[in-house]
Amino acid sequence: MTVQSVFPALERLLPFVQKPVQYVGGELNAVIKPWDDVTVRWCLMYPDAYEVGIPNQGVQILYEVLNERADVLCERTYAVWPDLEKLMRENNVPQFTVDAHRPVGAFDVFGLSFATELGYTNMLNAIDLAGFPIHASDRGDNDPIVIAGGHAAFNPEPISRFIDAAVVGDGEQAALAVSDIIADFKRAGSPGGRDELLLRLAKSGVVYVPKFYDVEYLEDGRIRRVVTNHPDVPWRVSKHTVMDLDAWPYPKAPLVPIAESVHERMSVEIFRGCTRGCRFCQAGMITRPVRERSMTTIAQMVDTGLKATGYEEIGLLSLSSADHSEIGEIAKGLADRYEGTETALSLPSTRVDAFNVDLANELSRNGRRSGLTFAPEGGSERIRRVINKMVTEEDLVRTVTAAYAAGWRQVKLYFMCGLPTEQDEDVLQIARLAHEVIKAGREATGRKDIKCTISIGGFVPKPHTPFQWAAQLDHETTDSRLYKLRDAVRNDKLYGKSIGIRYHDGKPGIVEGLLSRGDRRVGAVIEQVWRDGARFDGWSEYFSYDRWMAAAEKAFADEVVDVAWYTIRERELSEVFPWDHVDSGLDKEWLWADWQDALDEVEVDDCRWTPCFDCGVCDHMGTEIQVGPTGAVLLPLPTVRSEVVLSGS
Repeated sequence: MTVQSVFPALERLLPFVQKPVQYVGGELNAVIKPWDDVTVRWCLMYPDAYEVGIPNQGVQILYEVLNERADVLCERTYAVWPDLEKLMRENNVPQFTVDAHRPVGAFDVFGLSFATELGYTNMLNAIDLAGFPIHASDRGDNDPIVIAGGHAAFNPEPISRFIDAAVVGDGEQAALAVSDIIADFKRAGSPGGRDELLLRLAKSGVVYVPKFYDVEYLEDGRIRRVVTNHPDVPWRVSKHTVMDLDAWPYPKAPLVPIAESVHERMSVEIFRGCTRGCRFCQAGMITRPVRERSMTTIAQMVDTGLKATGYEEIGLLSLSSADHSEIGEIAKGLADRYEGTETALSLPSTRVDAFNVDLANELSRNGRRSGLTFAPEGGSERIRRVINKMVTEEDLVRTVTAAYAAGWRQVKLYFMCGLPTEQDEDVLQIARLAHEVIKAGREATGRKDIKCTISIGGFVPKPHTPFQWAAQLDHETTDSRLYKLRDAVRNDKLYGKSIGIRYHDGKPGIVEGLLSRGDRRVGAVIEQVWRDGARFDGWSEYFSYDRWMAAAEKAFADEVVDVAWYTIRERELSEVFPWDHVDSGLDKEWLWADWQDALDEVEVDDCRWTPCFDCGVCDHMGTEIQVGPTGAVLLPLPTVRSEVVLSGS
């Protein structure tokens, strides 16, 4: 039967909430399909507020890929703020999509993309508001299949009791494969019900289905082993890797929000993956190998996207965009194409050793010169060797000085606190580094309006990285080091007033650490803290460390483990990790060897330009590094300015 919109009931509530516009839908390029014309129905969620979720590239790509299928429809939902949640519960209005305001519980698939583990409580809240059981084991044949994706899904165990399946890796082809399995199942009359569908999904290897895996524990709390409980289910589930990005030029028509969002620009992913080998960086490890888009495809995506959206800024996205082998030609070609217009280019991610002023000038040719952000990550050269961030102090000062001399006045430097082997002095070096940056900038320009902002985040060890064995720094020591750094900056009589400092306390990092390296037992903590009122844990005004710790104390009351066991404990080589049956392609032995290199302060080169280091990804996954130069050129299009001149002549 056709599912009715809940908007008439929702509309009556909107005058009583803040920012009601975020719930009404109607965005440019949104897609609404007739419910009865399709076989498979997806609801996608980025588990955060609309303003954060709508620019998310992963959700936008899947939304378009799925809606291109004639037999599939896809709509979106986001986390509702507490003011609307209260009214929805009081008036029996379920979690809804923003496209056609259909109830989420009516869809075949409820897919969630997790960029961070701090969205888990928002997932539970959305499921509960949708009106179906939060526990996967309690769901019936008419309830949606809950599928998690995104980087956090590389360790799906903490949410295994809440999800039916997890997609590991790139989602484009996986989402279509899942749709095929569900479509075939429904056309056959849904034989065997929900259990049969989950078995078909698990047997395919397209997704990981937790119900078909059992976990055994040792007396000391560690995992003894993870075993399948069905003979036809693979013992390891491998990640998906899209190898030809030119064949997947999405999104072609990006969504344009009608409410304010965190990124007011059109984004084009210019390559996927990274082989720099930064040991702290989960994204760089799990997205290997590097796969570049060609110049021609990038130009086509920019041209198509601008015409479809009307945006005036183009973000060239990747983990380190300046590392694209043809970034100079791309930037110049796009700057030529849009010279004389209001269209600006930006590289949201720039490495110190990949930056050059010529590139920056091309990006700012249209007169917009936003601040530059660089990420040395570690304050001292020693700690940068530990994390394999091969940037010297000389590199940083030279690069930033060149930027100041070329007209920039504001530079932001990003660092981390709590890295393995770190001491107080490593963090205090950040203040000295900022001092040298301001000093060099003033000398190069002869000006005193040079500014530098240092932003510091707490380090959280992540699965599938060399630091997955590392002990996380306790929040008390993290805070102590940050306060010492703050005082060191403030006490700089010469340049302290030109140096800004931003940091968060160490408590949220402990919760993130619990969730990122947790096992199935952590699910009880997530459920308890949600029942105790946790929502929007990525927002400082809603996050409560005390609430999380109280929930953990209740959940772990009869267990041999606690929060410290999951966070500040260093692991041994022999330990079985909760995510070992999720295959990212990386050899565990290689990761351990790189962990030992970190402790010995040994640096490793980028395998794009050196012989293979045998991390395992290309061999295990059947993939390969794809980099230019391609020899391709940008689209043979006239500049936008000359088009305007011709049309007026």
